Amino acid sequence: MTFDNQVAIVTGAAKGIGWGIAKVFSQKGAKVAVVDWDEENGRKTADELCAQGGEAIFVRCDVSNEEQVKAMIDTVVQTFGRLDILVNNAGVGVYKSVLDASSEDWDHCLSVNLKGVFLCCKYAIPHMQKLGKGAIVNISSVHSYATVNGVAPYAASKGGITALTRNLAIDYGPTIRVNAIAPGWVLTPLIQSIFDSYDDPAEQRRQVEQRQVMKRIGVPEDIGYAAAFLASDEASFITGTQLFVDGGLTAQLESW
Repeated sequence: MTFDNQVAIVTGAAKGIGWGIAKVFSQKGAKVAVVDWDEENGRKTADELCAQGGEAIFVRCDVSNEEQVKAMIDTVVQTFGRLDILVNNAGVGVYKSVLDASSEDWDHCLSVNLKGVFLCCKYAIPHMQKLGKGAIVNISSVHSYATVNGVAPYAASKGGITALTRNLAIDYGPTIRVNAIAPGWVLTPLIQSIFDSYDDPAEQRRQVEQRQVMKRIGVPEDIGYAAAFLASDEASFITGTQLFVDGGLTAQLESW
C-alpha cells in the first residue's frame, strides 16, 4: 500500500487524529498538504513530515470559509500539480444539549464539521475528475451511529457527514470513491483535556479503557492506517460505506 507520486490533503492535520493521518500518508509516500487554522502546530507538523523524509506543505485554512477553501485547493494543486486524495478531518466538539446550545453553538459546529466537508469536496472533486480518479475519506464519529446525552450539535454534524458520504459516492462514482471512518475513543489533545478536567485524570482514562472491548483507547495512527487503506487501490471496490475504527465500542450492547 503506497501512494508514490500521489497528493493528499488532510484537513485538521495540525494535531490529533489529523496529525496521525498525515503522518501515515507521508510514510506511505504521499505528498501531503497539512491544512489547519492552527498555523503554529500546522507548520510544525509539515516540518516534521519533511524532516522524516516526506514532502509536505502547510496551508492555513478555515474549512467553513468558502473563499479560504477554494484558495487552499488552488494552492495545493499549483504546488504539486494534482490532487488524488482528500481526507476531511477538521472538526470541533460542541458538547451541549439542544436546550443548552445557542444558535451560535449550533452554527459553528455545523459550519466546521459538516459545511467544511461540503466545501472541501466541492472544490476538490473537479481536480480529481480531471485525473479520472480520486478518493475521499470523511472522518465522522461513532456518534453518527449511537450517541450519549448532551452532545446534540456534534452528533447531528457527524450523522450528516455519514449521510453526505453516501450521497457523494453515488453522485461521483465510479471515478471517485468516497468513504467515512467513525473513530471511537482516540487519545488526542481534546480527549486528554477531558481526562484532565477530572480530579484524577489517570484514573478517568483507566475507567474509559476498561469499558472498551480492546481495553485501550486508540492512537491517531490507528485512524491514519484505516484512512490510508480506504484511499488505496486495495480498497478499489469499497465506496459509500463507513468503517468503524472504535476498538469494538459500537459492537457491545452491554457487559455482564
